Amino acid sequence: MKKKSVHKIIKKIKSLKFRVFVVVALSIIVPTILLSIFIMAMSTTGFIDKKIDRFKSNNTMLKNSIVSEGYIENLQSEVVDTQIEQLSKEYNCRIEIINTQYKILKDTDRSEIGKTSISDSVLKCLEGENIYIKNMDEKFVEFAIPLVTTVPNEAGKTKSNIIGALYINYSIADVESFSDTLGRYVVMIDCLLVVFALVAAWVCSVLFSRPLKRVQENIENISVGKGTRRNTKDYSEIVEISEKFQKMMDRMNTQEKSRQEFVSNVSHELKTPITSMKVLAESLIGQQGMPEDLYQEFLQDICKEIDRENDIITDLLELVRMEKSETEINISSVNINEILETVLKRLKPIAENKNIELVFESFRPVIADVDKVKFASVATNLVENAIKYNHSGGQVIVEAYQKEKQVYLSVKDTGNGIPEELKERVFEPFFRVDKSRSRELGGVGLGLALVNEIVRVHDGRIAIMPNPSGETIIEVEFAVNGQPGR
Repeated sequence: MKKKSVHKIIKKIKSLKFRVFVVVALSIIVPTILLSIFIMAMSTTGFIDKKIDRFKSNNTMLKNSIVSEGYIENLQSEVVDTQIEQLSKEYNCRIEIINTQYKILKDTDRSEIGKTSISDSVLKCLEGENIYIKNMDEKFVEFAIPLVTTVPNEAGKTKSNIIGALYINYSIADVESFSDTLGRYVVMIDCLLVVFALVAAWVCSVLFSRPLKRVQENIENISVGKGTRRNTKDYSEIVEISEKFQKMMDRMNTQEKSRQEFVSNVSHELKTPITSMKVLAESLIGQQGMPEDLYQEFLQDICKEIDRENDIITDLLELVRMEKSETEINISSVNINEILETVLKRLKPIAENKNIELVFESFRPVIADVDKVKFASVATNLVENAIKYNHSGGQVIVEAYQKEKQVYLSVKDTGNGIPEELKERVFEPFFRVDKSRSRELGGVGLGLALVNEIVRVHDGRIAIMPNPSGETIIEVEFAVNGQPGR
């Protein structure tokens, strides 16, 4: 039970639906978190910098008031006192005014008045430096601003004179409160975005996986024989997959029908000679005192049926071997003209018996790398087929020629031709255009099927060429060097 649960969990993890969910969720959540961190950092920094800039402006105003009011000489100025008090309360800062003897004249904390300041910032400030220190670890900002007056010198020009220092220590601890408040809002928004991300991821996973689910259902329906339903409103890729799957199923159905038809034809063709032999044998057994010549005739008929049975079995075995690519191909450079002349010479008596003229047209020697025996079988089957289905007084024209890197064999007859709708089927095993006439001529429909397989294992091409006169032209193409021509 535990193993089943683990297997179920692993299956869900490996599913497209889960992976789409994870990818979409992470693609929203991760950028959201990174953006939140960036916003927090930038907002906090911007908040501090804005406050400090405003604080600097107030410091400058205070410095100018101290100098203009002569506050450092008598520490009496309602304007300066008001500014110091407002600045101290608004920013919760400590303000000190120090003279050139490093004595603290004014201290908003009141604890250091009259004491000597030995701060490094004050020492540098009294030497003429503007000191600005921002310490984010300890959450404070330190200012030390020289108090400078200008007096005319002997040459009539102005001279800067440092009369003291304005020291301010400003706590920026309130930034933490701002960060905390901002952080709470950011976390709330992040939580909402995470929820949105999870919902969006789930919706996307469902939308993406649903078409594939339908394809899966179609496959399951086919497996139990319920057929398929077409989905025309899915994504183009899913539609394409469904269409290709449908085409595959159509091909499989066609192949299955062809297989069943093939088995049926094999059974029929093998059974027919056996039935004929049985009838002839029973006739011999049932006859008493049969004449010798009639007896011999019956035996000859039985031998013919045996030969026919043997030819069918031989062709079937050869066809099966070729379809399984188990047959050996002995490629060698051969003279095509010589092979065709030998084939035509062997078939000439059959043609003459039907009053058919064999014509061989070849204007130059044709050499190609092919299996000599199988090429001869191709030529024999094509020419023999053209003779069988020709008219008395007709012609069978055999042509061989070479064009670039291809060798062409063309066999043309003057028969009735092949109907256009049947041209794609003539190379199927046991297919006959005119079944009744084929049986009279001794054909079983394996010749062109064998030719087609021999051409295939040579990586060649065979086709029935268009012919306006209605005659049949079959063209075979081989590569000169034994390599695929197309």
